[in-house]
Amino acid sequence: MIIFGASGDLTKRKLMPALYTLYKDGRLPDGFIVIGIGRTEYEDDTYRAYIRQELERFVAPEEQMEETMADFSKRLHYLTLNPADAGEYGKLDARLQELTGGEEPDNLLFYLATPPSLYGVIPLHLKAAHLNRPRTRIVVEKPFGYDLKSARELNHIYASVFEEHQIYRIDHFLGKETAQNILAFRFANGIFEPLWNRNYIDYVESTAVENLGIEQRGGFYEGTGALRDMVQNHLIQLVALTALEPPAVFNADNFRNEVVKVYESLTPLTEEDLNEHIVRGQYTASATKNGYREEKNVAPDSRTETYIAMKIGIENWRWNGVPFYIRTGKQMPTKVTEIVVHFRETPHQMFRCEGGHCPRANKLILRLQPNEDIVLKFGMKAPGPGFDVKQVMMDFSYSDLGGLPTGDAYARLIEDCIQGDQTLFTRSDAVEASWRFFDPVLRYWKEHPEAPLYGYPVGTWGPLESEAMMHEHGADWTNPCKNLTNTDEYCEL
Repeated sequence: MIIFGASGDLTKRKLMPALYTLYKDGRLPDGFIVIGIGRTEYEDDTYRAYIRQELERFVAPEEQMEETMADFSKRLHYLTLNPADAGEYGKLDARLQELTGGEEPDNLLFYLATPPSLYGVIPLHLKAAHLNRPRTRIVVEKPFGYDLKSARELNHIYASVFEEHQIYRIDHFLGKETAQNILAFRFANGIFEPLWNRNYIDYVESTAVENLGIEQRGGFYEGTGALRDMVQNHLIQLVALTALEPPAVFNADNFRNEVVKVYESLTPLTEEDLNEHIVRGQYTASATKNGYREEKNVAPDSRTETYIAMKIGIENWRWNGVPFYIRTGKQMPTKVTEIVVHFRETPHQMFRCEGGHCPRANKLILRLQPNEDIVLKFGMKAPGPGFDVKQVMMDFSYSDLGGLPTGDAYARLIEDCIQGDQTLFTRSDAVEASWRFFDPVLRYWKEHPEAPLYGYPVGTWGPLESEAMMHEHGADWTNPCKNLTNTDEYCEL
């Protein structure tokens, strides 16, 4: 495995802890080695010491084993190389031959943990150095392109260097157990599939928010924004998992075919939609925290969105007329990623409001983080006289399985790469289909700089205009409590 950007934040926080987990659990192939690539100068020994120190920061204490860490570190190597300089790639080829006894290995896994500006450069340099061998695979982080045009250009570059089965466009959301469990929940349980359509579901929410700001990434975020950073990839994938049809056979090709069908069924956005069904916001200062425009490397008059909420539709037999609401934001009251399925109310409400309780429609919550669980809300009679119907919860959490670990998303996805399983990775046609839907939004904002950008104070649930968008459907956003640690603390505003 050759990691470009091996001295960067993603490598130390995510990739190396994931690789250590796989090694500790005996899930790496025999003879597996890692070569870190970066501009920062390290020797093998100094790089191993650096990673060892970082593992102690980012691996849970109970998972740290002295002897195992020492053995894992021996598999790490480093090569100082400028990834933007094609002339230096001969050094990589020579190092590979040195580590494999003079052979020219083709079972290479390249991982691009670099700035997106290098995504289109590195593959061409690998090709020029004849490192795009038949069994080679390449992993690319998001964002894959900044708009439809750039995504098509990137796809063209990668197609000129690799076959599609060699390309792994990674999104760590799909490595989470709960994301995969959405499919199992839907298709392994006969009681839900008959209800999973426009006849029984009123609307669906997908939320991915966090209680942090941009964390010293002002330069990156200024050129990205919430739509590119979260909506075009993470959130639309959650919509696809919720809405896709059951594949005839569950394998990578059939599953990804159904994802593309969802993207191609998204109702095209009209100018009216761009004005009325999209709300973008930017966090403003509180007494103790900076607003977005006060962050480092952010323009004082920046129009970059840190929050976006959208109403979208899916034009097919299953979902026609059911609105899907999606939102993401920085500096929210809490960190949570979840899908909330709101079922229709009963055709006739027999029970009246009593004791301060009114019978409400059923609600299914599929939560990916911070705690991975599933909650079903339904009505039950409260003890006592009369028929006071109160909504109660039936819940399942992975933490209830006797300490069984839910697994690290990056570890799962890296292991899939090694095994050649592309099920949880994005295909080129899905990338373009997603961008075709969202590209008009970016184009509209560029052509209409006066388009509204609403402020919202740090620690709130975003602009009030996003609440108004939900009220058109007679609904409200489902907002978790600020300190969300278990399902008992689930509340709504």
